[in-house]
Amino acid sequence: MIQKFIVSRDDRIYEAFPEVALTASGRLVCVFSECTHHADRSYTRVMVTTSDDRGRTWAPKRPLTRPLRGDPTRAPYWDCASIATLSDGRLAAVVSRIVGRGEGHMDGEQSNWLWFSEDEGETWEGPHPTPVHGIVPDRLIELRHGPYAGRWILAAHTVLRTDEGPLWAERCWLSDDGGHTWLGPYTIAAESGLKLCEGSVLELPGGELVCFLRENSGQGLDAFKAISLDGGITWEGPYRMPMPGCHRPIAGMLQSGHVLVTHRFMQGGQGWLGWWTQNLFAALTDVESCLARSRDEAHTRIMPIDYDRSPVSDTGYSGWVQFPDGEIYVVNYIVDDAPKAYIRGYAFWEEDIVLPGGR
Repeated sequence: MIQKFIVSRDDRIYEAFPEVALTASGRLVCVFSECTHHADRSYTRVMVTTSDDRGRTWAPKRPLTRPLRGDPTRAPYWDCASIATLSDGRLAAVVSRIVGRGEGHMDGEQSNWLWFSEDEGETWEGPHPTPVHGIVPDRLIELRHGPYAGRWILAAHTVLRTDEGPLWAERCWLSDDGGHTWLGPYTIAAESGLKLCEGSVLELPGGELVCFLRENSGQGLDAFKAISLDGGITWEGPYRMPMPGCHRPIAGMLQSGHVLVTHRFMQGGQGWLGWWTQNLFAALTDVESCLARSRDEAHTRIMPIDYDRSPVSDTGYSGWVQFPDGEIYVVNYIVDDAPKAYIRGYAFWEEDIVLPGGR
């Protein structure tokens, strides 16, 4: 039921961490990272590729950023990129630039930069600095409902120094003038004893916001979520969500009114050869579950999308869109049958997760 396609495969280089946006014409625009390896960022560059046939074939990749080279403990490197389509038709790509190694580091650069395209990804203008300090930036969220319509939200995570020790924190910055000025940071979630990160902010139809979060202790814990009722200024939670082992959630609304979250499944324990990144899942839920304040009040339906057979498997950072006719298209990186990671696409429908007539 799930069709698979190659978005970009270049066996000379490691390709990873993709995201995708859908333009008004139906074009798919995918951004992803090139690097020496997931664990070696001595070379990095962010690339762009486009598809005009619903992701069945893709144009040759082109650079979004200039390449960066050097010792990543001393020299900057590009990390994850995200992309979104704004209400005025522009594409907005966000890329983090880092100096320092390890997701839990507290020192060094953790800056985030914006590029814009007015021609569906053919050309790009930027980079523009943002005040966002952190890594793994969320897509630039433009609110569409309620009193905060038009507000931009940009979130990322970092590790803060506190008297009690390091504290993992997901934070956001807000702009009400199209990115000219920003307010923040506002804390989405920071809980002692948890390593909350990689947030994905979703605006619900009533104007509420929910942010799904990875917990990075390596124990295979549930996803967590935080809820905002005032456009991202204050947040409740974090609350557990029945999405076990959730890494890098990417949340969005489906046309049916359901909520879809694609995510890596990370089971915890020792993994296989010390490497856990083997599965990409899709979780289907609803608005009521997103707003539930307890795990027992929420439900999910979870479908596997892909499995990485490689003994050095590495997969599970994804992005997705839905076409007007309802087809869902996901991008993901995977090693599987290749010598190095590459970018795959997947096409399926909501009824491939659960048949009509269910919740």
